[in-house]
Parts: sequence; structure tokens; C-alpha cells
Amino acid sequence: MADVIVLLGAGSLGQAIARRISAGKTLLLADINPQNAEAAAKTLRDAGFSVSTAAVDVASLASVEALVASATALGAVTGLIQAAGVSPSQAPIETILKVDLYGTALLLDRFGAVIAPGGVGLVVSSQSGYRLGALPDDQTRALAVTPVEALLDLPFLQPGAVKDTLHAYQLSKRGNGLRVMAEAVRWGRRGARVNAISPGIIITPLANDELNGPRGPSYRGMIASSVAKRAGTPDEVANLAALLMGPDGAFITGSDMLIDGGTTATYWFGDTPPA
Repeated sequence: MADVIVLLGAGSLGQAIARRISAGKTLLLADINPQNAEAAAKTLRDAGFSVSTAAVDVASLASVEALVASATALGAVTGLIQAAGVSPSQAPIETILKVDLYGTALLLDRFGAVIAPGGVGLVVSSQSGYRLGALPDDQTRALAVTPVEALLDLPFLQPGAVKDTLHAYQLSKRGNGLRVMAEAVRWGRRGARVNAISPGIIITPLANDELNGPRGPSYRGMIASSVAKRAGTPDEVANLAALLMGPDGAFITGSDMLIDGGTTATYWFGDTPPA
């Protein structure tokens, strides 16, 4: 039976991670846009990888369940890479919460029920989750353990409570890290692990949208003020992903790791820390 790696999102970041961990395995590449999935699959096939594709809407229960069925039909699911999402400049509040928060929780829930012993999951989150101030204990726990289908009904996620798209994105990414921590307990019962990575500004098409959008000056300011004084690359994120998803990371589960060139450190403890 083949080992199956499921990759959500056909972007350059997900592809870079898949290249590091999918050799000799079957990669199921799923994206909301079938053309994007096929284009990425061709690139990977031309590099020697075995790739199948699927269309998926991570914000749809039926679509995710169909993806789980397709993955398990191919073999034993030994890896999940959740790299699908939308940014604050790409979508309204409701869509960000549905895709980035609910969609990630849904994937962790459904794939956590079929992940093979020794399998590993990885959620590509964001440094934005670390730019949100401390939440009340009840909200923190709610983001972590509320049943998936009740998640978007939480009072602090309702219209009026979420200020703007950036706030929605920060809440979603904070929720991703908390969800991973809670799900690590359940995945552990199957002998599997799950972690998150929170990248800073990594040069991808999505990041370029932000750099050229209304928040471009803010993004460029983050790069200039960071410890590293530059943006990151998908390959640098893939290096960390390979550690977390490989045998050298066997003692790591339920963690969310920043990889942001010190941008978050500067945000909180630089010369002009936030109020």
C-alpha cells in the first residue's frame, strides 16, 4: 500500500515542502482551482514525483470528506500539509474565518480520523497569530476545542466583534496554533503527530499581493525593521517543515514554530513596541 502525502494548496510554499518530504511517496495535491493543481502537479511530475490531483474547497464539509475518501483510496495517509488559505487583502472577514480558521480545523478533524500510525500533519499558519494580544482564557480554549461545526458560531467571531480583515486573519492564525495543540492529543492516540509553522514574510505570489496591496508599506516596514532585514524563501520554510515531518522531529508535536527572521521579536520588543 502506497504512503500518501496530502497537500492542500498548490502555491510555491506548499510545493517546496512537498518536494522535501514526498520522494518515493504518492502526493495528492488538492486546490480549489483545478487548473492551479494541474499546473503544480506537472512541475512536480517533471521533477520525478508521483502526483495525483483533486479539487477541494476546505471550507466545505462535503468537499473535505470527498478528499479524505480520495486520499485513503490511494493508500495509507502518512502526511498532511495544510497550506491553503487567503490573506487579509484577498477576501472579506467571513471568508477568512471560513477558510483559514474553520477550514483548517475541519481538515485536522477529518484527516485526524484516518492518519496512519507514524503519520505527521503540518499546518502552515502565520506570524500574524503572534501579533494578536492575549485572549481571555475562555476564548483561547474555545478556539482550541470547540467542535468544528460550532466554531464559527462563537460570539467573539460574529459580525461587529471582528474589527477588520486583518483582525479576522490574526484570530484565525491564533486559532490554528491552538487547534494544532489540542489536536495533537487526539492524533497521538493514533500514533501520529501534528505541528504548525508560522512564517513571516516569505516571497510567494500571496506575499507579493500583500507587498503590492494596501498593506504594502506596512509589509516593507516589517522587513526593514526585522532582525534578518530581509524576507524569507519557501525553501527555508521547507527546511523546518522537513524537520517537523521527518524522524528527527519525532519528539515534536502540538507545537507552533515561528520562522520570521525576528519580525515578531521586533514587533513586541523592538525600539517602538506596540502599545
